[in-house]
Amino acid sequence: MTADTTRRRPPAHYRPDPESHPPVSFPAYRSNVARAPRHPLVLLPQRLGEITGPLLGEERVGRYDNDLTIQHSEEPQGQRIVVGGRVLDGDGKPIPNTLVEVWQANAGGRYRHDLDRHPAPLDPNFSGVGRTLTDADGNYRFITIAPGAYPWKNHHNAWRPAHIHFSVFGRAFTQRLITQMYFPGDPLFDQDPIFTSARPAAREAMVAKFDLDSTIPEWAVGYHWDIVLRGSDPTPFEDEEDHDDE
Repeated sequence: MTADTTRRRPPAHYRPDPESHPPVSFPAYRSNVARAPRHPLVLLPQRLGEITGPLLGEERVGRYDNDLTIQHSEEPQGQRIVVGGRVLDGDGKPIPNTLVEVWQANAGGRYRHDLDRHPAPLDPNFSGVGRTLTDADGNYRFITIAPGAYPWKNHHNAWRPAHIHFSVFGRAFTQRLITQMYFPGDPLFDQDPIFTSARPAAREAMVAKFDLDSTIPEWAVGYHWDIVLRGSDPTPFEDEEDHDDE
């Protein structure tokens, strides 16, 4: 009779990042109460379908997908802005060839979405969605319109600060992280429970910086915003169930 020398691997588990990520349950964000998981999260192993496809390469990105101002027959209304930065890992190394997607409200604070009932006008020349791939140095760049603030029914007289939703993919749809980028000096920060659900030390990582170098004279204002996936100053990411706000 021989002894069984096989070692059992410990079960896979979800490794939270409590220093930067918001808590999964945050009662001040009312709809989060129903969405938040009530049991510990578990890490599901990747199977062949998640590993082999679909691939998110250059063929998925159109020539003008990163310029939200030229996707229609005429230009949209609002202040043009350039938003750029780098996608980095926790060691500061660039992450090349990764798919970055954005979606946002128009200059009046309204999404082109059937469920958006904000009585601001829709802009027929602005869809509010874009995508691009990072280059070899992890750089990304979008040209778009500054989004407007908008009301939501979380609490009395509640308004969301102006923001752009960002989605960062790995090499498959199961490798996706979602966050929001805000603009400096917004007076609505303190009364917004989505923004304040992030740890105080991490909130700055969600706010872009005005960037004169990327500002185009007499045409567009530039902002710089890096996305850090893990490390000492990571960008706070949200649960994927909570990105349809709102």
